[in-house]
Order: sequence, then C-alpha cells, then structure tokens
Amino acid sequence: MLTFARIAFAAAALMAAPLAVVHAADPQVERGKYLVGVAGCNDCHTPGYFFGKPDMQRFLGGSDVGFEMPGLGTFVGPNLTPDKATGLGNWTTAQIVTALQTGTRPDGRQLAPIMPWQAFANLTPQDALAIAAFLKSLPPVNHKVAGPFGPTEKATTFVMKIVPPDGAPASK
Repeated sequence: MLTFARIAFAAAALMAAPLAVVHAADPQVERGKYLVGVAGCNDCHTPGYFFGKPDMQRFLGGSDVGFEMPGLGTFVGPNLTPDKATGLGNWTTAQIVTALQTGTRPDGRQLAPIMPWQAFANLTPQDALAIAAFLKSLPPVNHKVAGPFGPTEKATTFVMKIVPPDGAPASK
C-alpha cells in the first residue's frame, strides 16, 4: 500500500523530470566523431599517443612527436581543437573542409606532406562537414606544438624519422 509520502515523492519526481531534459547528440557531430576515430586523427594529433599513453584530457590538442622527412624538415601534428590561440578556433568550417580536402591552410600554405589530405579529398561533402563540426565541438585545448622545423634545424621534440629506401630521392 502506498503512503501519502511515497505518492507525493513520486509526483514531485515526475514534475521535475521535464526540467532535466537530456539533449540528443547532434548526428553530424557524432558522424564526425566516428570518422575522426576511423581515420586515426588521434594518432598524430593527441599528445602521448606515440608513447602508448595518449593524454585524453588533451584529445586532438596537438602532438609531442615530430615526423622528420629528409630534405623537407620535421613536422608535428598540430592542435585540432577550437582553441583560438593554438588550435583551429579562428578557422571557419569551410576553411577546415578546404584544408582536409585540398591540403591548403587559410593562409595559403600547404599542410605538411605527412598529412594524408589526398585520402580525405575523397570524403563526401557531408562527411567533410561532419569532421569539421566534430572538431569545432571539442573543448578547446591551449597547446602550441613545436615547429615546424626546416631541414637544417634541430627539432625540440621526439622525432620519428621517415627514411626512404637506398637510392630513392629524398623528396620531389
């Protein structure tokens, strides 16, 4: 048998329920999250990943490892979060999509050759927009990565060297 107190408590709980609305995740952002995971963006853009201890508090906040490409220099995976000082916070959605699909930054410079934008050029427009929406939805991480370092400069990060086979040209 229900007591008056239990009925009053149940009624109060039911009336309070609409105040605690849980918003469904944005499908475009969720698609972008999925694509970023499948594409392995975390690998080159999250500190600690290459040491086996990714710092998920700084997810996609920029690497702590550079890739040395003979004749070109050393490139560190940049901060992809919407931090305005050190990440993509000042980039528009269209600029992110352009960089993903053409390898061109808003300032006209080309992305580092290690960035596989040629593969991302095959994304559907909807998928490229979904990735941009996901990146813009991340919490900003203030983390300025080192570099890039020219071919004669000494890198200040741990470096993975990309070595061409004997006799192959260092760069085109």
